[in-house]
Amino acid sequence: MTVLSAPAHGVSFGEATKVWTRIAALSFGGPAGQIAVMHRILVEEKRWVGERRFLQALNYCMLLPGPEAQQLAIYIGWLMHGVAGGLTAGLLFVLPGFLAIMGLSVLYALLGGVGVVAALFFGLKAAVLAIVVQAVVRVGKRSLRNRVMLAIAAAAFVAIFLFHAPFPLIILAAGLIGFLGARAGSTAFAVGGHGSGQEDLYDDAQSALGTETPAHAASGWRGPLTASAVLLALWLGPVAVLLLTLGPDNVFSQIAVFFSKMAVVTFGGAYAVLAYVAQEAVETYGWLRPGEMLDGLGMAETTPGPLIIVTQFVGFLGAFRSPGGLSPLTAGVLGGVLTTWVTFAPCFLWIFLGAPFVEKLREAKALNAALAAISAAVVGVILNLAVWFALHVLFREVREVAVGPLRLDLPNMASADLPAVALSVLAAVAVFRLKMGVIPVLLGCAGLGVVIYLAGLA
Repeated sequence: MTVLSAPAHGVSFGEATKVWTRIAALSFGGPAGQIAVMHRILVEEKRWVGERRFLQALNYCMLLPGPEAQQLAIYIGWLMHGVAGGLTAGLLFVLPGFLAIMGLSVLYALLGGVGVVAALFFGLKAAVLAIVVQAVVRVGKRSLRNRVMLAIAAAAFVAIFLFHAPFPLIILAAGLIGFLGARAGSTAFAVGGHGSGQEDLYDDAQSALGTETPAHAASGWRGPLTASAVLLALWLGPVAVLLLTLGPDNVFSQIAVFFSKMAVVTFGGAYAVLAYVAQEAVETYGWLRPGEMLDGLGMAETTPGPLIIVTQFVGFLGAFRSPGGLSPLTAGVLGGVLTTWVTFAPCFLWIFLGAPFVEKLREAKALNAALAAISAAVVGVILNLAVWFALHVLFREVREVAVGPLRLDLPNMASADLPAVALSVLAAVAVFRLKMGVIPVLLGCAGLGVVIYLAGLA
């Protein structure tokens, strides 16, 4: 099941570990940037997998709750070297971001009220807004290949922005549309192949894995089921222990339960779920103050790893502010570790349990069409997040207006934050016109935020 020496494809486990370490160190810029890094290294440079197999794996990962980029790393790691390969790829993908966010969370908790530090995060928010809009454009170019896909994205945006429809319902509806469309003979949902707009630039047959399913992936369900059972126990065991020993009202129990539920019911990656997490963390649990989620996202954008690692910042602050009998700093560190554990442990479970099924059905047109339609719906969900961010970055006051089933967030135009507007415009010019990278834009906006503070303009 697990191969530690060089298997049939000729890539040793040691070589793969070095490559996954390199990918982890370069995984900046959110899911779009991380997926681009993996594509460049795994498909174009190393030729481990072909274009079509890479896209099929990506579409499956976008169907799952959780960070699609990390799950894609787990999937390809599993394809190459079984369970050991998947664990190595997934853990390395998270480790640099975990360490960086923990350090930044400590700094934020101790010094976040200091003027210069607050000014840094003020600048980061403007840059984050431009980067989220860029993510909409990038994912849209990959997923919205025709009018049908565009209509699905638009419907998803309307459903979540105006009707606050649940993420799972949107994803399931999109998948059903794609599945039924393919069964009806529609070519709008075609994935790969001539005329689909995704002709193989790097053909599967020319890759190290080739077109066949690896032996460990085709050897039956015993291995994946065993690994999944162990992961399920490791994920939910600590949650049960906390509930039984501390009770449901303790902050650690709340963190464990909330982020475990989030790991199951939220889809579309970090951009799609942050509005939901921010709302619950601020309004329901009181872990964060309004606007602090954007500070956390600024941290996540400037560090490697999946953006959903921002949940570690949320758990850290929640425990830091309700430490019980512990010191605030100790409670915060434990809260951050707990949040990271229950957020990412399920990602391995989803891949080890579902990837063998996907591999066996790689040529199933209806399944691939469902995954393609889900990718289109995710564009609409990310667009919703971009609008939500824009409202909270550019205006100091936003109110909700409800008309029947419609719920619309409207800004108070008189509360426009002019320095934030100016910074956001500069960030957009840097990203879209000057084609600057994520890190220079973030650092530049953070520096300008400090200049604005020192000039007394904010």
